[in-house]
Amino acid sequence: MRQWVILALMAFTAVIAALAGVAGADENSGAPRQELLAYTTLPPETVSILSEAYEREEHVRINFVPLPPQELVNKLYAERAVDVVLADSKVLDVCTKLDLLTPHFSETNDAVKNEFKDRYDRWIGVWYDPVIFCANRDYLRTIHEIPDTWSALANEPHVRIGITDFLAADASSNLMFQLIGNFGAASTYEILSGIHPKVVQYTKFLSNPVRQAGMGEADISIAVESETLRYIQDNYPLKIIYPADGTSYLLTGVGISTADSVKNPAAAKFADWLLSDGAQLALQRNGFYFISTNPRTLAYKTFAGKNLVLLERTEPFTQQQREEFLDRWVREIRMQ
Repeated sequence: MRQWVILALMAFTAVIAALAGVAGADENSGAPRQELLAYTTLPPETVSILSEAYEREEHVRINFVPLPPQELVNKLYAERAVDVVLADSKVLDVCTKLDLLTPHFSETNDAVKNEFKDRYDRWIGVWYDPVIFCANRDYLRTIHEIPDTWSALANEPHVRIGITDFLAADASSNLMFQLIGNFGAASTYEILSGIHPKVVQYTKFLSNPVRQAGMGEADISIAVESETLRYIQDNYPLKIIYPADGTSYLLTGVGISTADSVKNPAAAKFADWLLSDGAQLALQRNGFYFISTNPRTLAYKTFAGKNLVLLERTEPFTQQQREEFLDRWVREIRMQ
């Protein structure tokens, strides 16, 4: 798996680099540079990569303002001065309910599956990051059957499991909520109860469970794929296992502000670019590995997990219900 992933990424990088060279040929032509203002919930290091790449290719500067989710919504509602929003799908859902995003239709985003976008195209998912089983290869050689479902992992004897605390990261808590939304609370807590006694440590950061598996401190970690691929690229002895009964994922999407009228064509062009191989290449060159939602891209076509089963993203839980689920997990499982 490791060699396959590395070869695929190398091939993808080589092809797109050639295309990028053509696209950037007029980089120093002196064309005027337009600017767009974008609010985002993504880390500054991620959006700076995108901003620099897009400015090189299109001579348009994207001024990203990183904000916490609720602050982003409040600021967008109060000021209405932004052009683009690049954020977690849950934040974009809130923005649509407040009528803060305008529909955007294009041939590019029309290729994206409905499960990855708003039903009225007010925002479009551009990439996602699934939760997977990150297994140490040496451990896999010692067992007869690889656990490839949540129940199988919970019932696997003598396994050491790495996981990020559900209270510490959105990707981790999102896993619990999507499992409950798809499997029901009883089945989910049964799975988590089976996993808990085998947990080496509930970590605070998404990268630590991957490091634990890579260093042999854990046998199988529950982790996001992006972090796992980063470690595989650094030659850690890891294998990705996609849960056969489905898994959760974090979806990042883009929306155009309803306040954007004059710059709408430029904002729409940037939104489409985020669905391109150019955006994926820029991210991968800097160690960020996400799955493109655009099936027409080379990035998607070289993705190894064609049989990845995704759980339903939408779960109808209120904030109070989510807090109650977490409280129950702490009370009945974590503290036992």
